[in-house]
Order: sequence, then structure tokens, then C-alpha cells
Amino acid sequence: MKSIASIGRKALKSDAIVFTYLRSIVASQSASWLDLGLGFALFAWVGLMPWLATAIGAVAGGVLNCVINYRFTFRASDCDWRAVAVKYTIIWVGSLLLNAFGTQAVYFVLQHWPWLETVGFRPDGYYAASRLFVSLMVSWFWNFALQRSFVYRTRPFDATAIAWAEKIGLRHSTFSEKRKRLSKSNRK
Repeated sequence: MKSIASIGRKALKSDAIVFTYLRSIVASQSASWLDLGLGFALFAWVGLMPWLATAIGAVAGGVLNCVINYRFTFRASDCDWRAVAVKYTIIWVGSLLLNAFGTQAVYFVLQHWPWLETVGFRPDGYYAASRLFVSLMVSWFWNFALQRSFVYRTRPFDATAIAWAEKIGLRHSTFSEKRKRLSKSNRK
């Protein structure tokens, strides 16, 4: 029992790539459940159009993923949150495009391989296979790799990212002041 607790502590604290990747899976799954759950709720119970419910769910999931990764997965408190937000958004948009167009490309290729049907593959499974394959590749080789090496690390690009964030109204002092006020009120 002692060794299980030791492994658990190591999984939570270690910066080894295996444990960091396992923590990123937790963050990703949490974000996916929020994304899907909120999208479904907004569509089914609020009556929003499917595209709008999906978009709101995706943004909420992306924000949750960014926050969990910032605090838990990569423990990037030494990085300015505005730089992280901008860099995360860039990688997130890239992920969206890679998933959309990658799925389309793999689907197109699979449609032109008639031998797949001779081994039991069905044409209606082409999309599922394409989506799953591309999603895994983008997750491993784009999302995780770039989040670990770029988004949650201080980089020379951070100054530019912070300038972009300030142009759209994200000021460091605004959130710092609110956090200080909350901290003071919690102490009382």
C-alpha cells in the first residue's frame, strides 16, 4: 500500500514525461467532458443551434484545459498567464485545423483503398477511423508536444504574446488586483 501512495505522489509531482503526459490526459478528459456536456446541455435544454452549442462547449473545454494544464499538468506559475493564454489559443486553433483537415484528408485516402472492404472495413467506418487516427496524432505530436515545450514555458515570444493580450484588454494588474482582494476577503 505504501508503494501505491509513493507512485501517486510521484505521478502528481514528477516532471518526467510519462507522468506529465498522464496528468495531461486527466486535463484533456476533464475538458472533453465539459465540452461535450455543455454543448449537449446548450443544444438539448437551452435550444441553441448545434454549431453554437458546439462552439461554446469547445471554448469552455479549451479554457478548462488551459487552466488545469497551467496549474496541475505543467505547473507553469512562473509563466505570465497572458502569454500562456495567447500561446494556448494559437496551438488550440492549429489543433482545430489539423483535426478538421487531417480527418478530411485521411477519410479521402481511405475511400480510395477498396481493399479495406475485403478485410471487413465498412465505408461508414472510414470517418470514425479517420477521426480517431488524426485525433490521436494531433493530441500526441501537436497538442502535448507544443504545450510542454512552448505554451507552458517562458519563451522569447512571450513579450509579443503579452502585447497582443493587452491589445485585446487582458491586463495583468486587473486580475492581480482582483486576486489580492479575494485573498484579503478570505482571510477575514
